[in-house]
Amino acid sequence: MSCSLLKGKKGIIFGALDEKSIAWKVAKRAYEEGAQLVLSNAPVALRMGEINKLSEECGNAPVIGADATVLDDLKNLFGQSMEHFGGGVDFILHSIGMSVNMRKGIDYHNMSYVHNWKTFDISSISLHKILRVAWDMDALNEWGSVVALSYIAAQRVFPNYNEMSDAKALLESIARNFGYYYGVKKKVRVNTVSQSPVKTTAGSGVKGFEGFQDYAEKMSPLGNATGEACADYCITLFSDLTRYVTMQNLFHDGGFSFTGVSPTVIEHVYG
Repeated sequence: MSCSLLKGKKGIIFGALDEKSIAWKVAKRAYEEGAQLVLSNAPVALRMGEINKLSEECGNAPVIGADATVLDDLKNLFGQSMEHFGGGVDFILHSIGMSVNMRKGIDYHNMSYVHNWKTFDISSISLHKILRVAWDMDALNEWGSVVALSYIAAQRVFPNYNEMSDAKALLESIARNFGYYYGVKKKVRVNTVSQSPVKTTAGSGVKGFEGFQDYAEKMSPLGNATGEACADYCITLFSDLTRYVTMQNLFHDGGFSFTGVSPTVIEHVYG
């Protein structure tokens, strides 16, 4: 059901690959709530994914390829987006992440630091680059909103999540720090959403992912939050209803983050 929460707003969605992507679900909900969109992903992801289908479902939203680690690509993206919108941008979703060590089956304690730097650049520093280019080009409107997707492995150890744990911690730090400066400058708010494990194409590549998901389901009093529910939450953060929420890491995980143990887990372990 649409409440027109984003009527008249314009946004850029980074990272939609296919229908399993949370970014895909956010884009559809934003469009349903009245937003105009630009969709972006790395050129290789555009070739692998189905983003043109999403474009059609979102009113033929422009699809503009951009490597979020390359400043010139981002300048081109923001320039084209502002031309398309006839002005600035009201919201941005950062849903970008990749662990190179994980993809290559290299353990955390034996990681390649070259791969590690690439992981940080793609998964974390890309947020800083997006915000910096938006800042330099004055692309974000006053009271704009930026949301980046995170995971509780930034605070807790999840074996096999590898250097993505460090990357998510860095992502959250960038959101806090840039959120301060952007808030002072233009009342732009920057937050991260720490979502329940969702079986996206990327998430499925984490060794033991099903175990993460099953454990979180047993621990969370409300159960795991779905990708669709995450999209709903992101819409509220893009809307004017959350104008004074910034620099926060917001847990959207059914209560998992603050549950010490549950009877279901105890019964499962001890019988």
